[in-house]
Amino acid sequence: MTNLRLRYQTIEFGKTDIHLCTLRNKQEFHDPDGIAEELGISSATWPIFGVVWPSSMVLAHHISNYDVGVKRVLEVGCGTALSSLLLNKRDVDITATDYHPEVGTFLTRNSELNGDAVIPYERTGWGDNNDSLGRFDLIIGSDLLYEDQHIDLLANFIGEHSNSACEVIIVDPGRGRKNKLAKKLLEFGYVSTFFKPEHTDYLDSNFKGFILKFVR
Repeated sequence: MTNLRLRYQTIEFGKTDIHLCTLRNKQEFHDPDGIAEELGISSATWPIFGVVWPSSMVLAHHISNYDVGVKRVLEVGCGTALSSLLLNKRDVDITATDYHPEVGTFLTRNSELNGDAVIPYERTGWGDNNDSLGRFDLIIGSDLLYEDQHIDLLANFIGEHSNSACEVIIVDPGRGRKNKLAKKLLEFGYVSTFFKPEHTDYLDSNFKGFILKFVR
């Protein structure tokens, strides 16, 4: 984290506080050894992982009232991992994953900042096919569909890491690819529903996206 300007904030979910160390803003960049560059992450996209986006807030607020039970949960493309940190606070069996090389460092720092056990984490890409994550009962994520090519990659990743009975919850800000993802996941036996979040008064502006739920 050398040479990075950071921000500390506390996000409230009812009586639960989640403390976060994030990048100060979307202008931060630090890749002296070219590790991110080798992974195809440009200086322009490098900071995306390290700030809290509206979709991440919507997912966390939705999952804060979700009956997870004893499900094994995976957060895909976790970024600041706000939902993972919230579920970890509830002692849920949560694992996080992302492609960015700095996410693991921030995740460890934030787990400790909240006084909780460090969340299991693995850096992997959706098309790598060499991770050790295993299979899950609930897969969550936010703002994942940036390009059309991400649809097949994400759907296949979900298919490879979901148990026979599984739920998938993805918050999409309205990038126009939700129907394409639903069509692809139908091939894996998933039935889809889309709905608006009930309340978004915790956001600075109107949320134009949807919560996507897939069940099989």
